[in-house]
Amino acid sequence: MDITSREKAIIELIIKTSGKHTVLSIASSLNVSTRTIQRDLKATERIMEKFGLRLTRNMDQGLSIEGKNEQIYRLIQHIAGSTPIDQTPLEKKLRLLLAVYEEEHFKIQTLATHLGVSSATLAIYLDELAEWLEVFQLQLTRKRGVGVELHGTEANKRRALVHFFLQYFHDELIEKLFILEKGSPSEEKILHYFYHDELLEVLTLVNTTFHKTQVRVTDRAYLEVVLHIYITLMRTDAHFLLEEDVILQEKEVAIEYDLMLMISRELERKLDMSLTKRDILFLALILKGTKLQGAEAEPENILLAQLIKNVIRSVSNQLQVNLTDDFSLFQGLLAHMEPALFRIEQKMESFNPLKEEIKRKYPVLFMAVKNSVKEEFKSIDYFPEDEIAFMVLHFGSALLMQEEHLTIKALVICPTGIGTSKMLASRIKKEIAEIDSIDIKSIKEISEHVNLQAYDVIISTVRLPFINKEYILVNPLLSTENIDTIKSFIQNNIEAIAKGEKYKKIERHSVPSSVVKKNIDLHDMLEDIKSIQHSIESIMQNYRFYRMNHSESQELILNKMLQIAEKENLVTESEDILYSLKEREKRGGLGIPQTNLALFHARNEHVRELIFQIAHLPNPCLVRGMDGNMVMMKNLLLMLAPLELSNRQQEIISLISTNIIETDEAILIFSSANEELIYKRLESIFSNYLQSNFKINDRGMM
Repeated sequence: MDITSREKAIIELIIKTSGKHTVLSIASSLNVSTRTIQRDLKATERIMEKFGLRLTRNMDQGLSIEGKNEQIYRLIQHIAGSTPIDQTPLEKKLRLLLAVYEEEHFKIQTLATHLGVSSATLAIYLDELAEWLEVFQLQLTRKRGVGVELHGTEANKRRALVHFFLQYFHDELIEKLFILEKGSPSEEKILHYFYHDELLEVLTLVNTTFHKTQVRVTDRAYLEVVLHIYITLMRTDAHFLLEEDVILQEKEVAIEYDLMLMISRELERKLDMSLTKRDILFLALILKGTKLQGAEAEPENILLAQLIKNVIRSVSNQLQVNLTDDFSLFQGLLAHMEPALFRIEQKMESFNPLKEEIKRKYPVLFMAVKNSVKEEFKSIDYFPEDEIAFMVLHFGSALLMQEEHLTIKALVICPTGIGTSKMLASRIKKEIAEIDSIDIKSIKEISEHVNLQAYDVIISTVRLPFINKEYILVNPLLSTENIDTIKSFIQNNIEAIAKGEKYKKIERHSVPSSVVKKNIDLHDMLEDIKSIQHSIESIMQNYRFYRMNHSESQELILNKMLQIAEKENLVTESEDILYSLKEREKRGGLGIPQTNLALFHARNEHVRELIFQIAHLPNPCLVRGMDGNMVMMKNLLLMLAPLELSNRQQEIISLISTNIIETDEAILIFSSANEELIYKRLESIFSNYLQSNFKINDRGMM
């Protein structure tokens, strides 16, 4: 009977102090997370069952072993005489995968000896790995007299290895990386592959570069980029080089290429290990496929923004609910879809570890989203279900957000992604009525500047070995068992939570909580209304229509418009804003396909108010379109915003952008060069927006 060192230690602790040790205290004793102990308890229970014993919990969650004394004695004898095996089957599969990556071919018997398993067990492992690798267009073959070989492109091999680590060792990696950053790693190699010094250099450089350049990625995507850079370094150093046909054109990833080049040069200087240009292009592609774009700004591509609005409308119609005015849902989908479409275009595998569970838990919503995506994104032959599952999380979050009546402050730590964390927070609010507010933080944020004492409950989807406060580990989709655990925690700690509430009431001078709640809501509502009013007034008051009399370049036209805006005190440093507009144009086309319009837009610290203006050109000029083709621009639309924007300001900007192409009528109006007609169209857009948000009746009253 196989048993690991940790399973042996858990059983020994429970036997020595029956009923005293909890999952949390065992985790503390063994210096691991409670999630690890929960997982290991399942294995220890199976061991106990073989001796006719049962693991039980008392009222205080203390663990004890139930059964006949002679059976317990037999278990003690077995534990004392057993030699632990510290590698799980999953670890052995990892070592097997790493072995076939390192050599062109391996003899079967050599591999079996290397892993310490029988030939029969090795055959099972090889079958399972072969099936898993097929997703990445890799073939694991076995030939008599030759041995085991791995066939496929180097790019796919790198992607597969990264995904194997992320899929099966995600939590361990986060824990190991934290320990590494603290300077106290114990093993020679992390997960049999990562050398401490090289991994720490990659980690530090990525961290510094992303922070300096304000690159936005999820925690999981950050980890994916770190793994890709490290694996690329190791594979290139071992002369496993990328083929020529796997890289796209440099101009398509220009910004990401510059970032990766910066990291590459530093790595070469510090580690004396160099990357090829093809490596840097490959890593730029990976980064472009993981970056969050446009989540806090006006849509980068209004064609995509319109498609997402159509998807939301379609799902709303199918489910008979109205989500069309949910700007948070629109933002979340827009942030996800830009890199997702790039991944699909480049045939980069996307992996969603929750896909099957999402399909099982939300079959109708999954089907509705799948139907809508198929209808709207007609140019995509196959939209991966993993990507659809990510979108379902965003919709699920929006649907659950509609029901919230709560009282305790919770912190959710969820590195899987934006949609997942929102969904988890919404599910918690729906299922646990006592919780009043939920903050969502990334692992990086809580390790740097978050006051954990400010929260009554801390809920995480990954282990957190670095915090000194009790927390609850849950599945990202929140199982029934997770809900019971959270409720049990609140019930067991109600006295401590109540003390905090009493302190808050004293600070409020004994004002009833219902009154305080109403005042807060009223204040927030008034601030919201002010923000909307100010945003709309800025757009309408700063609206300008220019008829250009001379054939000039778009740069000269923009420069003229900005100089006038500077004289009117709407902007300062017009040259810097012009530079921002030119940089934005480099990132992608601005011409709107099948129109004579081009939308030039930027956010800049020197912009004082929201600005929307139009210049009509006497002669059309060519600009690159949002679909990559050239557009004959006759009308130049200029949209500017301050660097820092409120949610409502972002919403107003997105509203204008997407309304430009919402209907054929809208396109005709904005293409008409009719100043008054365009102004009335803007009035109509804002009037409809206000009516849908504030339910204004026929007499103009709310």
